[in-house]
Amino acid sequence: MSRRRPRPAGRLGRWARRFWASPNTLLGLALGLLLVPFGARLRIVDGVIEIAARRAPPRRRWPFAAITFGHVVLGTHAQELQRLRAHERVHVRQCERWGPLFLPAYLLAGAWQWLRGRDAYRDNPFEVEARRLGGG
Repeated sequence: MSRRRPRPAGRLGRWARRFWASPNTLLGLALGLLLVPFGARLRIVDGVIEIAARRAPPRRRWPFAAITFGHVVLGTHAQELQRLRAHERVHVRQCERWGPLFLPAYLLAGAWQWLRGRDAYRDNPFEVEARRLGGG
């Protein structure tokens, strides 16, 4: 069975999505690299940089278990990154669609839900999509 090579348009599209999401990716890298001196571990899984802040679950609860910035996912520890991988990959695809507008759109969507008396996180359309497609 021969392995098919990606078509140039497919490869170009992949690079275009990476470039469009790159401002968020750079922010995620900057934040993640700040954690490295404190023991954070970096790993690339399916083209996404995963950064586990700690080797074991933290003693105190963080405000999130994992958070996505472009093609970088920061997680409290490796087990959480694995558990939430499918959910966070939906956010990676959202970052590819929205590019540098993703973070403002995400925050505005949450603020809109909060102003309507709903939960800013649970009812955020970006999170609703990530739970529907990726679980978590």
